[in-house]
Amino acid sequence: MGELNNVNRFFTQATLDFFVAFGVVLGASMLAGLVSLFIWLPPQTTMLDIASRIKIWAVVVAIGGSIDPIRVIESHVMEGYLSPALIQIAYILFAFLGAHLATELIQWMCRSAG
Repeated sequence: MGELNNVNRFFTQATLDFFVAFGVVLGASMLAGLVSLFIWLPPQTTMLDIASRIKIWAVVVAIGGSIDPIRVIESHVMEGYLSPALIQIAYILFAFLGAHLATELIQWMCRSAG
């Protein structure tokens, strides 16, 4: 029963990381596109620029906004425990996947509109 709880906790956190990163990129790009209308800039160019520049920061926000996950990886690998390090790496990958998917969605939307 404890193993199932750990698996559920992993997938819950991985899903949260994915959607937080997705939401940061999508929300920031859409809001930047809206604001660009008020300051007379082309919204598509602004949205594409923001989506590509904020991608890495969306990953940082999703995994907690600090260097702690990297420290967890380092400390566990140095002690010989690979499982916690692999879990942290998986969280980072899920967050990156969410940010990348949102960036691709913004690119698709800008191509379709233009």
